[in-house]
Amino acid sequence: MHSVVMTKGVPDFREGQVSFDEDGHLERGKTPTVMNPNDKHALRAAFQTKVRNGGHVSLMSMGPPGYKEVLQEGMADVYADDLYLLSDREMGAADTWATAMTVATGLQNLDEQPDLVFAGFKTADGETGHTGPQTCWCLDWPIITHVLSLDIDEDGGTVRAKRLVDGDISEIETVEAPMPCFIVADPEFEPTYRRASHRLKHKDLRAETKERAEEYEDHLTVWDHEDLNLDPDYIGLDGSPTIVAGVDPIPKAPSEREATVIEADEREALGPVLDELAPYAAGD
Repeated sequence: MHSVVMTKGVPDFREGQVSFDEDGHLERGKTPTVMNPNDKHALRAAFQTKVRNGGHVSLMSMGPPGYKEVLQEGMADVYADDLYLLSDREMGAADTWATAMTVATGLQNLDEQPDLVFAGFKTADGETGHTGPQTCWCLDWPIITHVLSLDIDEDGGTVRAKRLVDGDISEIETVEAPMPCFIVADPEFEPTYRRASHRLKHKDLRAETKERAEEYEDHLTVWDHEDLNLDPDYIGLDGSPTIVAGVDPIPKAPSEREATVIEADEREALGPVLDELAPYAAGD
């Protein structure tokens, strides 16, 4: 089994101001970046497949050189056997379509065709949820979205999954698809390890990948557009049909905030505070 997880770096909104250039493009070099939170659900789904069925897990991203640390974060926090970064200036400022074409080519460039490709539900910055399905469309593979749980039948070459119907948590269906297949993990996805042997293997693999992440560059492959034989006219900004009409920057939180300090023995002072908060607790 070979699983590949797509991931992206997103602005760390905890750091405050996010920088945009005059054309409305995010200035990633000036904005602290972390691994997209929803992609970790996808990585956990791939890790579950590794624990239950064996095989190999690769983590792939397209972005600037700083995304090496994003890949390291994924390896250390969840799991990955190796890392792939698609990166050069020709790929910069890509929309979801140009990104999908680039990532699909990266997947085709792997020595071994993946059995499963996992993608997150959506990113914390664009929130389109397009890149995973568009990459799948480029490869003409089946796709299962809003996945809550999955099981692999290696002999039959199929994946069986429970998914939310139209993203509605109140209705769940079970579907089956042949591999290779795309899996879009829902934020409600929860890995399960029912067997003691699986739980022990999970523990051993987690310890192994934490050690590997310390020397993550030994397990990292970087490809530029020439390595992937990509035409610059069809990737990056030139290959992106999306035009950004405008952005609303997130305001930076004030460095100092007013606070009311109440000591533990000042019960009388707590009364007015509780009265002020009571309407919010009631949902008003």
